[in-house]
Amino acid sequence: MKLQLANYLVKDVVFGDRTFFKDGILTINKEEAIQYVKEDEHITECDIEIAKPGDSTRIVPVKEAAEPRAKTDGRPAFPGVTGDVVQVGDGRTNCLKGVSVLGVGMHWGSFGDGIIDMSGEGAKLTHFSELINVCLVIDTDELFEQREQQKKNHAIRWATHRFAEYLALCIGKEKEDELITFELESIRNRDAAVEELPAIVYVMQPQSQMEEMGYNALLYGWDLNHFIPSLVHPNEVLDGAMIDGSFMPCSSKWSTFDYQNNPVITRLYEEHGKTLNFLGVIMSNLNVSLEQKQRSAQAVAKLANIIGADGAILAEEGYGNPDADFIACFVELEKAGVKTVGMTNECTGRDGKSQPLVVLDELANAIVSTGNVSELIELPAMDHVIGELEAAGRDGLSGGWAYDENLGPSVREDGSIIIENNSTFCGDRIIGWSPKTMKEF
Repeated sequence: MKLQLANYLVKDVVFGDRTFFKDGILTINKEEAIQYVKEDEHITECDIEIAKPGDSTRIVPVKEAAEPRAKTDGRPAFPGVTGDVVQVGDGRTNCLKGVSVLGVGMHWGSFGDGIIDMSGEGAKLTHFSELINVCLVIDTDELFEQREQQKKNHAIRWATHRFAEYLALCIGKEKEDELITFELESIRNRDAAVEELPAIVYVMQPQSQMEEMGYNALLYGWDLNHFIPSLVHPNEVLDGAMIDGSFMPCSSKWSTFDYQNNPVITRLYEEHGKTLNFLGVIMSNLNVSLEQKQRSAQAVAKLANIIGADGAILAEEGYGNPDADFIACFVELEKAGVKTVGMTNECTGRDGKSQPLVVLDELANAIVSTGNVSELIELPAMDHVIGELEAAGRDGLSGGWAYDENLGPSVREDGSIIIENNSTFCGDRIIGWSPKTMKEF
């Protein structure tokens, strides 16, 4: 499988009389773009705003993020979502770099939505403050879930994917700034020098606990609640086969953008043939019952043994109940002789003194922590809000609240906020690019 990502570096995004990309400038015809988004009959209102690094801007409630991409051979950028179910991971994909499309609620937030600050201390908490964000600010007729804490946000999320592809299709025949090739040979009969290196597999546990369809992560449009652990080519993850779900406390979330730019996969590619033998990705799931968790964990360990893994990198999307899946998988891999390093955040309480994971085991003795979801954060008011600031405290965003007897409301009258880290959009960057480190005392 040979994937070529043709990267076009975006210097600026502006509005103009037509949508096109030239000399690093992405120009968007706003009226035409809004009409395209509103082709979905469930979208009742739509506006488009541009947020740039350094702006005094707060974006909330953020529901999804995707990098603008388009296949050059007519296949959909997000198979099973923006088009037919066809295999991706090979061929050429055009990518607009340094920019993301954000799906933002116009009025109503939910448990899995988050906050992005484009400047100040809050900007340090999310990767998306470093990007130019094209914000689709949308309201829908999905009234059945409007005041529910858990929302599928289907119309807004699908609009994000469709619009990301729409923008990348405007690249046309422009010459790319860089062309990066991802090619991983068959696991069988690799070069002898490669075979002598430690064989490493990457195990991913995307959010898939909701038994009702529509909340979970998708693989080729397939809800991962109905999935069993399987071997997936890393190129498929990088090339749009994975779509983020709506159910996940937000700092723990892996957005679609994160899958497209997975830094663990790209680093494993860099090290392949040098320090390690990269075998590929085992895509697992997160479950509800202990029996389901154990079954998946055993299946992951079996697959790792079948492909000859010496070691594994294990990452979970989330915390709390998913910790049981994470540790069960950790234990089964170690028992099978596969040395494992875990990547996860922690829920150690506002004082940082609680047990970090719901379940622990002595075999899980190498874990990279990406931060405490419960840490309290105070952020000043911003000059401009994209979306609706009140959603941070009103609509059950994880990490926000309407009123606390000691702390008062999350959203204060002057526009400043106090939240838990939980509310930062993809803030803990469990996908692999967290800048956080430990303090020594």
